[in-house]
Amino acid sequence: MTFDPQTAAIRFGTGLSPRIDPPTSVDQMLDTLRRPDDMARKFPVDRFADIQFTIDEIRRLNRTRRENKDSPIAKEAKQRIRLLKKSARRWQASWLNAALSRGAMTQDGFRERLVQFWGDHFTVVGKVSILRYTVSTYVEDAIRPHLSGTFADLLKAAVFHPMMLIYLDQVNSVGPNSRRAARRKGTGLNENLAREVLELHTLGVGANYTQSDVRSFAKLLAGVTYRGNESHEFAGFSAEPGPIKILGKSYRRGVAQLRDVEQFLEDLALHPDTAKHLARKLAVHFVSDAPDQGLVNAIAKTYLASGGDLTATYRAMLNHPAAWAMPDQKVKQPFDFIVSSLRALDVTPADMKRLNWKVMRAGIYAPLALMGQKWQSPTGPDGWPEAAGDWITPQALAARIQWAMTVPAIVKPDLPDPRKLVQTALAGRASGALAFAAKGAENRAEGVGIILAAPEFQRR
Repeated sequence: MTFDPQTAAIRFGTGLSPRIDPPTSVDQMLDTLRRPDDMARKFPVDRFADIQFTIDEIRRLNRTRRENKDSPIAKEAKQRIRLLKKSARRWQASWLNAALSRGAMTQDGFRERLVQFWGDHFTVVGKVSILRYTVSTYVEDAIRPHLSGTFADLLKAAVFHPMMLIYLDQVNSVGPNSRRAARRKGTGLNENLAREVLELHTLGVGANYTQSDVRSFAKLLAGVTYRGNESHEFAGFSAEPGPIKILGKSYRRGVAQLRDVEQFLEDLALHPDTAKHLARKLAVHFVSDAPDQGLVNAIAKTYLASGGDLTATYRAMLNHPAAWAMPDQKVKQPFDFIVSSLRALDVTPADMKRLNWKVMRAGIYAPLALMGQKWQSPTGPDGWPEAAGDWITPQALAARIQWAMTVPAIVKPDLPDPRKLVQTALAGRASGALAFAAKGAENRAEGVGIILAAPEFQRR
């Protein structure tokens, strides 16, 4: 099977739209990906640097509370912190609205899907204070600008981002033979970031590395930290001195520096096991829970031959016949289901602007959680599951049906005619029974709900 526009929009994009044409070729999909990020401009999301002042302010207020316990000053500081956190929750709602809008109105659906894929591959979760609400800034900084470059650049951007350094407890990691350790300061060596980079981000579970490699990598990472300066930095005082051997190669021959870490990450990006791991993840996410091995091999081969060039890697996936065979193998994750629903309904910026904080909580946040995908809150650094069985549970399916029957009319008061929607949203994939049910619905809201809740729409 070869390229098909409707399959391209549904499987590799954010769904079909009654107004926006589907892609016409693989070349068009990749050319569009390399162009300026139009959706990021139309629906902006703050960068981490933009929220740094608020982070610093909360840190200052917490210090004030500690220094003035049980005093009016401490109470005032607590009140101010509460207000700042409330503001952060509203930022998160506006950023979620932007993410939904981008997916629903883009002419570059493949870009939006790649943002979700790589954001999940390099999962972070905010653990403290307002960082619980600011994962979107990490995605905007580290993921979105690097979708079509090299994997090495994407890897370094993700690993060195303050959100990642904080999430995996890298900020306080100290080399056991560092000057800081000699003065009995710090909490010791932390292996979290080293382990997840090897196990999840690059080589993969079961690859040819040992616990000794993990520990050595942690030593190499010691000193990479974040001190509230909007970006990462390298603290030589905490760095492990001397040569460090990882995966059979020695790093750090002179004075400890960040470049040692960058060099290892660049080498790691071009490791054959990394190519295999990434190739399989791409095939599983976009094509099938049990992908064709020929497809996986083709992706991995191109990845290595191109030096980890991501655009070439995507091309290998999209040009392989197995990428277009057997459509509807994947179940849409909840966020993708909502995005494709909004796209099918042809929402406009004005429609999305009506989704205030209260509506977002009731109509998006709560349903996402009930469907099993609480916004930007996976349970661990391995991100969200891929298998259909993890998403189609009785509770999750009930939540999808409930959303389809109730929320579209809130977002889009002028709902489309179900008889037209069944064609524009599914492009011939609807069964006769679904087309009959849509036509026979008592009202538009019911007809739209039947279509969006149907198995045909839930799969890609």
